[in-house]
Amino acid sequence: MTRAGIVGYRGYSGAELIRLLEMHPGVTPVLLDHRDAPNQAALRRPAGPERFDLSVQVVRDQQLSVVFLATPPEASMELAPMLLEAGARVVDLSGAFRLRTPENYRAWYKAEHTAPALLAEAVYGLPEFCRDRIGGARLVSNPGCYPTAANLAIRPMVEAGLIDRSAGVVCDAKSGVSGAGNKPSAKNIFCEVAENFSAYSVLGHRHVPEVLQISGLEEREFSFTAQLLPIDRGILETIYFRTPPGTTADDLIAAYERRYADEPFVRLYNPGHLPDLRRVARTNFCDIGVTVDSKTGRVVVVSAIDNLTKGAAGQAIQNMNLMLGLPETEGLL
Repeated sequence: MTRAGIVGYRGYSGAELIRLLEMHPGVTPVLLDHRDAPNQAALRRPAGPERFDLSVQVVRDQQLSVVFLATPPEASMELAPMLLEAGARVVDLSGAFRLRTPENYRAWYKAEHTAPALLAEAVYGLPEFCRDRIGGARLVSNPGCYPTAANLAIRPMVEAGLIDRSAGVVCDAKSGVSGAGNKPSAKNIFCEVAENFSAYSVLGHRHVPEVLQISGLEEREFSFTAQLLPIDRGILETIYFRTPPGTTADDLIAAYERRYADEPFVRLYNPGHLPDLRRVARTNFCDIGVTVDSKTGRVVVVSAIDNLTKGAAGQAIQNMNLMLGLPETEGLL
């Protein structure tokens, strides 16, 4: 059994990692405390995974092959160099290593990057497009939830030349509240979220550059708005664009089918049908449906994922499987 550490296991993504890894036939989860934490677990029986204070020696003594960082970016930048030095491979679920330069990180995250040397080494972990590099990586940067749903829907259309880029691409994205983490704030407490619906980080969302660097779009071609749904989990993105003259619905569907024919976690809907959140809840699937108005060239693509699974912990395990040479779907199907 491979032993995998989890830092930040008290958060929503960390808890999802525990849930999934406890069902993984080849991996044993080990909980790692980075900061002061209660000494006693809430659950009396069963005892659950082993738990240790994080240190280089613990990583070595416990023979941890990989460590997941379900931590804020600043903590990931602090911990990733130490874990790599200890001999573990790292899957980081924060945004610390997703962008390629310190300047880009500063522009979008409004903070200085404290481990810039690792940006060149980190591999962006969207397996459907980056699989060839993930297997040999020491450090994989797990994609954000919004960019995962967006890039899986948009990039095949860009690759096939089926978007009229002069007309731009609009992504209307809606997420459950767990995407904001479990730290209470004035924006995510019950009385603000219940029976409400709101947009946030308009024209400045930090996930935009991830979409741009994978999709191939330019910033001037892409409009993105994130919105908060009064539900606990799930992301549904409605993506609008126009096609070149003469493009049919069959052309778009055929492009998706070619690109995802061998992808186990992308499901395509038949014409006239669109995905919803219930069908992807607690799964590692991304569901995609397409509607085309051939008279006007207007296209609507709907892309749905579970933000805590394919958008975070499930995709992180998918990356771990690739890094360790395990079947990619192990523990996820």
